[in-house]
Formats: sequence, C-alpha cells, structure tokens
Amino acid sequence: MQDQLITLDRPLVADVAHLDMARRIACLKQFGSHSMSFSTLQPDMSYFDMPGIGYIAYASHWGMQFALADPVCHPQHRGLMLDRFVAHYPGAVFVQVSKPVVDHLHNHYGYYGTQFGSESKIDLDTWSLRGAKKQIIRTAINQARNQGIEIREAGFNPDVKKISEAWIQTRRCKNNEIRFLIRPMLIDYREGTRYFYGYLDGEAVGFIFFDPVYANNKLVGYVPNISRSSANFKQGLWYALMAHAMEVFKSEGVQTLDLGLVPLMMSQDIEPQESRLLRMTMSVIRERMDFLYNFKGLEFAKSRFQGRVEKTYCCHRHAMPGLAMTAMFRLTRII
Repeated sequence: MQDQLITLDRPLVADVAHLDMARRIACLKQFGSHSMSFSTLQPDMSYFDMPGIGYIAYASHWGMQFALADPVCHPQHRGLMLDRFVAHYPGAVFVQVSKPVVDHLHNHYGYYGTQFGSESKIDLDTWSLRGAKKQIIRTAINQARNQGIEIREAGFNPDVKKISEAWIQTRRCKNNEIRFLIRPMLIDYREGTRYFYGYLDGEAVGFIFFDPVYANNKLVGYVPNISRSSANFKQGLWYALMAHAMEVFKSEGVQTLDLGLVPLMMSQDIEPQESRLLRMTMSVIRERMDFLYNFKGLEFAKSRFQGRVEKTYCCHRHAMPGLAMTAMFRLTRII
C-alpha cells in the first residue's frame, strides 16, 4: 500500500512543479522588465513564490541566500515581496537590483545598498553607427565582411558548445562557465530567445544569444546574455554580430537593447546608503585583479555603443560583507 501511495504521488509533484513554472512565466511576461528577469529562470535556482503576485529568484551557497535581480512582480507589490523574503531569510544578499529595491531595504531594514556595477541601455529608434567612438564597431563590420563572414539569425544550435569551450579557454576564468550573474548557455526554458551567428565557409565561428525583456505582456527589448567568438578576429566579431542584430531588432520596432551588467563599473559619487568599505574593496578588485575577470575590457567594449548608463546595486547587511562576497564569487564560479 505504501509503495502504491508513493507511485501516485509522483505525478502530483510533477504537476505542481509545472504549475509553478507556468505561473513564473506568466509573471515574467507581465513584469519582466529587468535585464536579468529572464535569467531568473536559469537552472539550479530556488524560488520564493507568492501565487498571484510574483516571485523572487535566489541561489544558496555556504548557507547564504543570494537573490538575483528585482522581484518579478508589479511595482506596487515589490515592498510586500521584499518584506516576506527578508522575514524568511533575514541575512539574504540582493544582487544586481535597482534603486527602488535599495531604498526599501535601506529604509525598512537598514541594509546597505552599494553600487555593484552599471548597465547600458540603447534606444533602438535613435540608434546609428555614426560617431567617433563607434569607429571600432564600423571597423569590425568591415573586417568581418572582408574576411567573408556571413551573419544571420538561426535557431538554437547545440553544436556551438565547441566554440564556447574554446572561447572560455581564452578568458580569465578558464575553469568553468560563469553562472548566476550570466545564465548558462544551455537552458530548459528558451521561449523568446534569439540566436545570431557568424559563419565562415558555412561553419559557425561566433554567436550571440539574446534574451527577451517584457512589460505588460509585450516584448519591449532584448539583452545579449551569451556571446562567444573565435579569437582570430582582431577587432572582435562581437561588434559585428551586435550591430547586425540591433538593425534587425530596430526594423521590427523593438524599443530597447539592454547591454546588461558591466560589473564594478561605478560612478564617482558615493550615495548615503552605500558602504564605503565595500566600494573601496571593489575598486581595488577592479584595478588590480583583472586576472579574475576582464572588467575593464568589458567596460570598454560596451561603452563603444554609447548607451544610457544606469547604476545597479547589491544590498547587504554588513558594511564589509567579506564572507558573503567571497561566497557570491564562488557561486558565480569567478573564483
């Protein structure tokens, strides 16, 4: 009898998991305007769900919880969701969140809200390749054309994993694909994602995967979350791929391209709720620990597109959350 009950329970568990996922996808399409909203559905995440309202995605490491991005819910319910989550996980760290999240956590719970980096957003209706700083993009487009690169959109191709593995070996973090702050290349839920490839003699030599950004059940933008290319292109095939995709999106009437996080790219001004200790530590990491991650290279590459820069933050309980920051770097596989 006991074995029979266990067997009967299994479909119920699967149905509940499917229902939870369906609810999160519905919330994503209604309220997924954050650049990392789509990435909240990456594998190995946990969820704090409030059915009918929204969810907070988080990951655990070393017994600590790291919430990723803003709560996926209507702005009027953001405070409620944060209150419930903090009540359940009073020591949680919030990563890559917006200023409204910072203000709520600081004003109600005394959290620090320290700049974690910046995001760059491009209004596609006014986008063009004109301007001195975009010369490197124009040069990359010409180089790709002269070398016979054909850029086009196609479906998901699992064979590009070989390009990814070779590309990772050229990076600062050679041992593993970064996760959490960048969603994995291979994911289960891919609805709305777009794939642009660069081909040489019919073989893919580079690609960018774009994730959708939503508001009110409408697609309003994309964010390039996964990009890989051969190291043989001096000016970077990435620029040519980006420019091609942006022209396609612009022609479709897409409003915005969010270039995503530039970690540790911080403005000079220090806001009252920020931890000066953590700011100083992150500045040292950016200036002296380039072997961990190519912070300055990524900042330079994204700055060529001349987007609108917006701050992003991490929220933490202590002025110097050394253990939490170490745990987060381990979670992301940067160290």
